[in-house]
Amino acid sequence: MSRENYLFTSESVSEGHPDKVCDRISDAILDAFLTEDPFARVACETFATTDRVVIGGEVRGPGSVIARVEEIARDCVKDIGYEQEGFHWANLKVDSYLHAQSADIAQGVDASGNKDEGAGDQGIMFGYATTETPELMPAPVHYAHAILRRLAEVRKNGTEPLLGPDAKSQLSVRYEGGKPVGITSVVLSTQHVSEEQTSADIRAIVEPYILEVIPQGWITPETEWHVNPTGKFVIGGPDGDAGLTGRKIIVDTYGGAAPHGGGAFSGKDPTKVDRSAAYAARYLAKNVVAAGMASRCTLQLSYAIGVSKPLSIYANLHGTGEVSEEAVERAVAQVMDLTPRGIREHLGLNKPIYQRTSAYGHFGRAPDADGGFSWEKTDLTEALKAAV
Repeated sequence: MSRENYLFTSESVSEGHPDKVCDRISDAILDAFLTEDPFARVACETFATTDRVVIGGEVRGPGSVIARVEEIARDCVKDIGYEQEGFHWANLKVDSYLHAQSADIAQGVDASGNKDEGAGDQGIMFGYATTETPELMPAPVHYAHAILRRLAEVRKNGTEPLLGPDAKSQLSVRYEGGKPVGITSVVLSTQHVSEEQTSADIRAIVEPYILEVIPQGWITPETEWHVNPTGKFVIGGPDGDAGLTGRKIIVDTYGGAAPHGGGAFSGKDPTKVDRSAAYAARYLAKNVVAAGMASRCTLQLSYAIGVSKPLSIYANLHGTGEVSEEAVERAVAQVMDLTPRGIREHLGLNKPIYQRTSAYGHFGRAPDADGGFSWEKTDLTEALKAAV
């Protein structure tokens, strides 16, 4: 029997966190390729440190994009807001080592003759949904994201010019009867621009915005606050700590409330099932919950490189199911083609929609009119009900 009363903690990091700077650049390069060629192949990794950005990986697409990589990287850093001495969008050095995609990988992935497009790699992918929030996301990570997204808004629109781009949040949420009811501790570390600002000064700036995005009554006089607990945080971003694409996979997904298959998302085109199948698994799990078939759903898919159909489909409804897990497994396979091609076409993934996913989570976001976050739609509920 699962526990009903407990504390659970999740964290988020801002768009200015060193690893997120790298995720942003990798996804911006991916978007640039997909803008020129919707079927481009991209596996782009970025490393950032003091006044240096290094980009590498394999691509198959227009050479005109490769020629613009430095410009793309600088534009990302500028938009995030880095103009500090050790990391400035105009002064940093950008090295690009992108090269052609391996022919051995291409032959396994490309469709040919009677062979359909295969998965870009082996692996396991998980999707998850829960009724804890209206977005069907776990509450701790959802509200940790919301805090940093709000602080980024007021920093970038000039309301709070003393805040810097680099920040981390963490919430410990109290559950009673299996439902989130309050927050026992708030941890926030945010970069700031003045050497004179204290932790108390920073709390005075950020507390109203935190209270604004957290459900009413969740923060009480008993809630512990730890704002900039180490004190001064002026040197931030890649100047303070090196960054690398793909190091925040739990922040990107469910905050540890559900499994993650291991593969990162950013910088990968949608033939890479690390990304596209994880999106499909979230889409299906969310629709299962939205259909009222369960209040929690974990879905696993598995693939082999070069093979089109998933090797396995596994559902866990955590004892909340109105139907059997076996029925869910059969239904999701019936309502959606889970081959790499099927996922791409169903969710419309061959579009430049990825840069916006690089911070504040890939899940729990509203679908965009241009196809962004298409995996957050709940348009399969009736089909799933009919299939069980």
